[in-house]
Amino acid sequence: MTVKERFVGIIGWFSENRPEAETELHYRTPYELLVAVMLSAQCTDKRVNQVTPALFERFPTSHQLAGATPDDVFPYVKSVSYPNSKAEHLVAMAQRLEEVYGGRVPDTVEELTTLQGVGRKTANVIVSIVYGKPAMAVDTHVFRVAERIGLTTNSKNPLQTERALVAHIPAPLLGRAHHWLILHGRYVCTARAPQCDACGIAPWCRHRQRELKAQEKAAGK
Repeated sequence: MTVKERFVGIIGWFSENRPEAETELHYRTPYELLVAVMLSAQCTDKRVNQVTPALFERFPTSHQLAGATPDDVFPYVKSVSYPNSKAEHLVAMAQRLEEVYGGRVPDTVEELTTLQGVGRKTANVIVSIVYGKPAMAVDTHVFRVAERIGLTTNSKNPLQTERALVAHIPAPLLGRAHHWLILHGRYVCTARAPQCDACGIAPWCRHRQRELKAQEKAAGK
């Protein structure tokens, strides 16, 4: 099976069976989504959604957050991963957002990544979800799943994965494809125990096909 055939099959299955795929983070404004995505780094969306209601009640806009200190923010984020650094990043992000962008969340990856604590993945999420631009955010789930199912080969870092996916996935589908891969990795193609027998994309999955060949070979012996 060629890489192109694999992409066509997998994209086709998701398009038909998971037409509506979106983030599981709860948010109401671009500012809230930016904060939530920053908090979600190496942390579950479920945990972030438990934390953000109180955080957003206390700091409803970047203006309020910019006037806070990391010590003010810490009690609200102490249950997420790396709370000290995230509290510092959130305050610094809000301050630059106010000082440079007048409180408006930028709409380009280049501008977003000038904000403290905002990497390329977070920036791609924002431009895709908030501004509807074609972008592929690569987090740990996307990086792992893309390699396992065969959409990438020997990717060394998220940027390589991003470029490979962007090269093969139609631009209008990039935003949804990001969520397809995240949710697939979260609920089906899990890291330790992938549910291959219940997986809709198994016919195109490199991992599954290799597994079946190995089973056939073993049975032949």
